[in-house]
Order: sequence, then structure tokens, then C-alpha cells
Amino acid sequence: MSSRKFRYRGFTIEELKQKSMDEILELLPARRRRNLSRQEFWTPRRKKLLEDIRRAIEAQEKGEKVVVRTHVRDMTVLPEMVGATVAIYNGKEYIEILIQLQMIGHVFGEFSPTTKKVNHGSPGIGATRSSLYVPLK
Repeated sequence: MSSRKFRYRGFTIEELKQKSMDEILELLPARRRRNLSRQEFWTPRRKKLLEDIRRAIEAQEKGEKVVVRTHVRDMTVLPEMVGATVAIYNGKEYIEILIQLQMIGHVFGEFSPTTKKVNHGSPGIGATRSSLYVPLK
């Protein structure tokens, strides 16, 4: 088996965690880079979420299992969040997600779908007016 590690834009997770926010912004796609560089992006809700995730990672290093619950679906996944477990609200329930290296640059809402596929049942007797006249066997 190969012992290849996943890299984000050529960097391992250890290298990414050592970089400053400005260096990380250069690696992200244009839309995320633009959002994170704006002052309006860092609302009190997002700042609190980031602090909670940092506390959860510290607690996980001590051996505790901490899940951070949030409604903030438009928060971008940053390298310092990797390894944390976040429960993201989808409008009905919280969906627990373990943040992995492959998720960097994506938004929390992408991992917590708000709609499900609809599977309708097969029509039976009484489903339509015409099915009233089907002879019963």
C-alpha cells in the first residue's frame, strides 16, 4: 500500500497550520479569498464559532469528545479546523461532520444538505378517479 498523504495545493496539514491567514488566503479559491478578506465576513457569530472550534480541538487533544453545534452554514473551512467535529443545522436537525483536509476552502452548508430525495410510493386503489373502476380480483 502507498503511504501517500493528502495535500492541499501541495501543502500537508502541518505546513498549512503553521501559515498565517494571509498565506492561507492565497491558496483558497477566488470566491472564498474575497469573502474572508472582507471585514464584514467576520461577524460576531463567525468569530464565536471559530473560538468554539479552537476550544474543541484543544479538548480533543486532551482526550475529550466535543461537538460544536452551529447554524452558521456559510463559514469557510480553514486549516486550523481540521480534526474538529461540527454539528451543522440543516433546518430540521444537526448533522455531525468530522472536518477533514479535503474540506478546506468549502463552506459548512455543502456538507449538511437541506433537502432530501423524494421517493413517492406506488399508486394504489383510490389514488386517482380512474383507479376506482379497476375490477378487484
